[in-house]
Order: sequence, then C-alpha cells, then structure tokens
Amino acid sequence: MTATVLHPRVAPRRAMARATTWWGKAWVRAVDEAAYAEADLVASRALARAGQVGQIATEPGRFVAAVEDRHGLWTVEGTVPVLGAADVAALVETVAAESGRIAALLAGELPHRLVEHAEEAGVELLPYGGELGSSCTCEHWVDPCVHALAVLHQLAWLVDADPFVLLQLRGLPRDELLLRLHERAGTRVAEPDGDDEADLEAAVEAALYAARLLADPLG
Repeated sequence: MTATVLHPRVAPRRAMARATTWWGKAWVRAVDEAAYAEADLVASRALARAGQVGQIATEPGRFVAAVEDRHGLWTVEGTVPVLGAADVAALVETVAAESGRIAALLAGELPHRLVEHAEEAGVELLPYGGELGSSCTCEHWVDPCVHALAVLHQLAWLVDADPFVLLQLRGLPRDELLLRLHERAGTRVAEPDGDDEADLEAAVEAALYAARLLADPLG
C-alpha cells in the first residue's frame, strides 16, 4: 500500500515565502521553467501567499491539493517521475557512502555532495521544469495552470523545510530509506570499514526508534 503524507495547510502570509536552501531554490527554478508566462507565476504566487491552497497530499510520484480562487474551488493533481529500481538502489548506496549523510537528512539538510555523487551514479534527484506534470479541474488551456503553479510553489516550501518530501516524491519515502539502510548495514558490519558501517547502523537505529515513539508514544 502506498503511503500518503498529508501536509498541514499553510496560513496566509504578507510576503511571499522564498526558498532558503539550495535544493529549495532548485525546485523553485524548476517551477519557473514549467510556467507558460510570467503573469501566471505572479498570479500563482499571490494564491500561494494568500493561503488559498489546501492541504497537500504527497506520495511517490504524485501530489494532490485543492486551490480556491474567486471563480471557485479546483482540484490539482501533479506528477513527478519516480526513480527506477536501479536508481533507487544507487541512491541508497550514495546515502550510505558517508555515515553523516543520513544524520544530515534527518536534520532537514540535503548535502550538496550527496546530490553530486548521486548524479555521478546516474541519478538525477532534483527535477527540472519539464518533469513537473499537472492537471486541474479548471478549464484553463495552459499546463501548468495558475492553480497548479500555486501548489508547486507551496511544495517548494515543503521541500525547502524537509528534503524527505523530495525523496518521497521521487519514490524513496523516509521509512523505506531507513529500512534499506538498516538492512544494508546489518549485512556489512563485518567488512574492513566496519566503523563507518557501525556509525551508519547507530544513526539508522536511532531514527527507527524515534519513528516508533512518534507512531506509539505510549509504547
């Protein structure tokens, strides 16, 4: 069963929130590339800033949200290409290559070296504009429409705050990554670089323990 994450609705704000991280800015560039016209970007930013986007649901390869404007309430469905099985395996190996990488991800950071090394392995983690697909129940002929762009802007804020949102959209949710790292570390602790593997195992064990506490605080 595909795990869906429902993100809280963003409250209205006076100024347009801007991405502060390098990976968040990369997502914003992709949104800008996907837009048909600057006027659409301006209108979509206004909708996002006004809190007109409802809760965004994300899952591997897909996101859904409702957007309200003066003409009505619209449903936006969007897609991001998921990584193939070989690419997912390569990405897991890239994360495991340095024990500090999983700790960085859990702390809300996406190391630049991780993405560079993934690209060297043939894995493009950050999407470009042409990869951001969308459909909307409005009748506007442009794709993405203003409503879809508004959702993509708010997705940029989510990705900016938590790179696991990006990983989930690309097909590697947080729990699956932790499980793969846990299984990998368990089969490699006897190798010569066992100290690094032990560090990785400790980080993954701590993350899994924290996840269990969040799921069952009384357990």
